[in-house]
Amino acid sequence: MNALTMPITDGWTIARRNTLKIRRSPELIVSIIMVPLVLVLLFAYVFGSVIDVPGMSYKEFLLPGIFVQAVIIGAQTTGYALTLDLQKGIFDRFRSLPMAPSAVLIGQTVSDLLMNLAGLIAMAGTGLIVGWRVHTSPLEAVGGFALLLLFAYAFSWFTATVALALRTPESFNNIATMVSFPLMFVSNAFIDSSKLPTPLRVVAEWNPVSTFTQAARELFGNTSTAMKTSDAWPIQHPVPASLLWIAVILVVFIPLATRLYKKAVTA
Repeated sequence: MNALTMPITDGWTIARRNTLKIRRSPELIVSIIMVPLVLVLLFAYVFGSVIDVPGMSYKEFLLPGIFVQAVIIGAQTTGYALTLDLQKGIFDRFRSLPMAPSAVLIGQTVSDLLMNLAGLIAMAGTGLIVGWRVHTSPLEAVGGFALLLLFAYAFSWFTATVALALRTPESFNNIATMVSFPLMFVSNAFIDSSKLPTPLRVVAEWNPVSTFTQAARELFGNTSTAMKTSDAWPIQHPVPASLLWIAVILVVFIPLATRLYKKAVTA
């Protein structure tokens, strides 16, 4: 086995190990599926009754934002699982095995990608029940889900980096909450960001969550010409901007997470 294929094959072995661990934890499966369903129902019927979106149903406006929110929440599983394994000394066992150092991170991010896929399927099904519809071609719709999964995979590497830098589940959960909530709520995920005060509107327009949400809306056809369109480049070109974000996150955080992992297992 050469140096190029070893991380992939070892990473797949770790992904299978993590998937088996999920299967043996029914409560984790329930949380992966139920939390997105609750989010869809809560936002659709609570906020949907008081928020008006010109030219379209609020449920159709909302669902792409809920998809992005669920991806961010789901990707945090990577960081939390890594801190637990580090705390339990599992990394020390992996260190004694003839495996690529990056395999643990590859396996964790891939298994979390599968969990995010399950969550997106559950949310899409619930969305269709409550009134969400796709108004584009099947190819564009598949592209929308593919983009969300790419974002989930990239964001998992970011959360892995943060987790390996902090090393404890409690610290990671605190920091993850502090980062994710402003990202999700100072954006266009749940409201029309053009109605925000100018400083918050500028932040929202350049927030990656807004970019991915707008890209998903365009790929699913959940847009309206009656809504005011921002002149910010990420909102005007959300799909290429989203792909650029994904590339930047992967280029920066894959080597950084790998370096921190090596440091953690040799400490």
